[in-house]
Amino acid sequence: MNIVGNSTGAFFERSLGQMGSLREALETLQTQIATGERITRGSDDPVGASRLRALSRLEVRGRTEQENAARLEQDLTEGAEQIAGVLELFQRARELAITAANDPTGENGRAAIADELEQMSEELFARSNSRSITGAPLFAGTAGNPAFIRDASGVVTYNGNNQNGSVPVAPGTEIERGVTGEQLFEFDVGGSQTSAFAVISGLAAAMRGGAVDPAAAAQDAIAGIDAAIDTANRSQTVIGTRLAWVEAIQQDQQNRAVTVAEKRSDIGDTDIADTIVRLQQTLTALEASQASFTRVSSLTLFNAL
Repeated sequence: MNIVGNSTGAFFERSLGQMGSLREALETLQTQIATGERITRGSDDPVGASRLRALSRLEVRGRTEQENAARLEQDLTEGAEQIAGVLELFQRARELAITAANDPTGENGRAAIADELEQMSEELFARSNSRSITGAPLFAGTAGNPAFIRDASGVVTYNGNNQNGSVPVAPGTEIERGVTGEQLFEFDVGGSQTSAFAVISGLAAAMRGGAVDPAAAAQDAIAGIDAAIDTANRSQTVIGTRLAWVEAIQQDQQNRAVTVAEKRSDIGDTDIADTIVRLQQTLTALEASQASFTRVSSLTLFNAL
């Protein structure tokens, strides 16, 4: 009798265990279809889960690099626009200097030129202290203070530093944020260091009567204005090159993001068609097991008599 009892108990335990396993498999398949995720916990596929964690780290780093590149593009674009405005001012200043140097301009004419040059100096000062969309000075380097300051006598001096700072936009790739005010507005003329502010304000002062020979002073100022134009052109070229580099990096970032997403999908997403087939097979097996268990468990020796 003990043998019969043990055999019957083992049959029940084995049958119930098999049906329990089928129910668990059925629930897992249903969850995969509902969530679209093949791996819901590490034990489902340890290797696949490890690869998904590595891809998640790549995605986080990729999003950070994309945000950096977007902010850098904004800063460079704003810097390029400000430099374009600065170049227009320099070109107009050169036209005024040529007029003052070559035409028999009277006192009223020189006063009108001085007025315009002084207005240009104000605009130039404002552009030199432009800020990015985040509020950081565009031309102060890595300093947070205004790029240029002006003392009580009207002398403008650089207030930033000579470090542009670089932004990581890809693995092993950093791009400098812009150009400093020194690079944009300061230059050498005839062996002497000067700035665009000094050249234009000096020309305005000469037109106000501060020079014995205003025409000669205007002629001398042309060399300084040309140096200012050359310096601004170089800065514009630098900014343009970096912008093109950022655009190429952003395209590469998009391609890498797509590649990572495809790998994540291949590893972690549910193959709906295959999972539905396996769900139907598991459901059929469970129903068959339940029917078989019910039938066999109800049999007795009297059925054979």
